[in-house]
Amino acid sequence: MTVQDKNAKAYWQANLRLIIGSLIIWALVSYGFGILFRPLLAGIAVGGTDLGFWFAQQGSIITFIILIFFYAWKMNKLDKEFGLDEE
Repeated sequence: MTVQDKNAKAYWQANLRLIIGSLIIWALVSYGFGILFRPLLAGIAVGGTDLGFWFAQQGSIITFIILIFFYAWKMNKLDKEFGLDEE
């Protein structure tokens, strides 16, 4: 296995860790807080409604947008680390 192959494998593994972590956070917020844990969050009020409803309606969308920007930021750092950046 050449150095270039090792770098490509390390880059792909780092990318997969980032994707899997983002998907876990997305699933936890969207399905966990919005659906599965909603009865547990019902007693916590946010903006005139309970926290579970807030996560189902707005929290998951806001979290998804934050994850998009976080993923782009981390991928730019990862690209620079492996010499694949555009600049």
